Amino acid sequence: MSSMSNAVDETVEKNADACSVVEAVEQIGSQWRLVVLHDLQDGEKRFNELKRSTGASSRTLSRVLDDLEDAGLVNRRVEDRPIATYYSLAEKGERLCPVFDELERWADDWLETAADD
Repeated sequence: MSSMSNAVDETVEKNADACSVVEAVEQIGSQWRLVVLHDLQDGEKRFNELKRSTGASSRTLSRVLDDLEDAGLVNRRVEDRPIATYYSLAEKGERLCPVFDELERWADDWLETAADD
C-alpha cells in the first residue's frame, strides 16, 4: 500500500507544473476564444467589426465575448451616442500577445513541415 501511495504522490508532484498550463488552456482554449483574442491584438473593435473579421455568428460572438469578459481577458465599453459596444484586450489579455506570437512562429515552423511529411 505504501508504495502505491508514493507512486500517486510522485505522479501528482510531476503534474503540478502542468496544472497551471492546463488551467490557462481551459480558460482561453476554445477555437472562438482564441480567434477573438488574436483579433483584438490589433486594438479596440466594435461588435460588428469583430463579427466580420472573425466570421463568428452573432450568438457565438456574444457568448465568447461574455466568457472572455468574465475571465478578465477582455474589456467592454458602451457608448450612448451613437449606441455602440467596443471590446479591447484587458491587461490580462494583452499579456497573451507574446504567447500568440510564439504559437504563430511554432505553427509556421512545424505545422507546414508536418503537412509536407
